[in-house]
Amino acid sequence: MNVLPPVRVRREYTHNLVAAPDAVFPMLCPVREVEWESDWDPYAVYSVTGVAEEDCVFITRDDGIESIWVITLHDTENHRIEMIKVTPGLTSAKLEFTVEADGDEASRMHVAYTHTALSTEGRKAVAEFDEERWNAFMQKMERELNHYLGMGDPLDDVGHRYE
Repeated sequence: MNVLPPVRVRREYTHNLVAAPDAVFPMLCPVREVEWESDWDPYAVYSVTGVAEEDCVFITRDDGIESIWVITLHDTENHRIEMIKVTPGLTSAKLEFTVEADGDEASRMHVAYTHTALSTEGRKAVAEFDEERWNAFMQKMERELNHYLGMGDPLDDVGHRYE
């Protein structure tokens, strides 16, 4: 057995969103995310209900690299979702989302990603997941989700509405 100290980074961010938690939470779904995120395209989704649920599994491909995601918590009452993402031979990540009311028609969404390296290449990937990259990723997510929640249509990957 090989027990190693983890090479890990945790990043957190709070989104300010223009809709109540009941409108935001369903968007945190591998199927529904296609509606609002410009570059989201899961390869396969394994779901009993057809949307996010506990034990839902989905697969993504990014530059030919496959990642397997498993929803480990799907709490609709408290607007919490957690998932594990494994990119074999590279990294494992725990993703945590909590949506809470911020007035009548707004929300705060707390997001945390914890990445752990699984190899030498994984150590490089974890090191590249720096604050600048994280903040750009979260700001893009916030902008696209807010646009969709407010307008009902997605932005393209440079921030323009699809026509």
